[in-house]
Amino acid sequence: MPVNSSRHRHAVLSALAVLITVAGCSSADDSASAAVPRPDAKVTELCQNLDEALPAKVDGESRDDPEPASELTAGWGGVAIILRCGVERPPKMTDPRVANGNDADAVPGGVNGVDWLMETRGDDVQRFTTANREAYVEVEVADGRDGTGVLIDLAPALKKTIPEGIAP
Repeated sequence: MPVNSSRHRHAVLSALAVLITVAGCSSADDSASAAVPRPDAKVTELCQNLDEALPAKVDGESRDDPEPASELTAGWGGVAIILRCGVERPPKMTDPRVANGNDADAVPGGVNGVDWLMETRGDDVQRFTTANREAYVEVEVADGRDGTGVLIDLAPALKKTIPEGIAP
């Protein structure tokens, strides 16, 4: 049987149009994504309380949570500021070189009553992880932005919902 080349060509062009449309949507999609932590039940409850207390704006950026939606993650300004609650303790937190000030990429510090491990990554991203709290909360600040304003804005919610102590 002869193949109707017009119908075959139309089917191929339709399939290509669908692929181009799908690809176009995914490449133009600049929404942030974040891996969702999997802490124990106690830490999850603390993180849920934190989620409810987080501010609508951080460092001038409006809240814009990453995908997938979770009470353990939050974001402001797309990929500019991403928070993940219930993360594992960063290895650098127990590195004696950091405590002694001998690590150029990580330093301990505090902002408005919240202690942090401050790490600089090579891709213009700063990572801050709470210390001396019952849950580890990680905040990544992108685009070379100064993280001080971010930490100042987050401090009240963290002090209110994540008690001082040692996270599991």
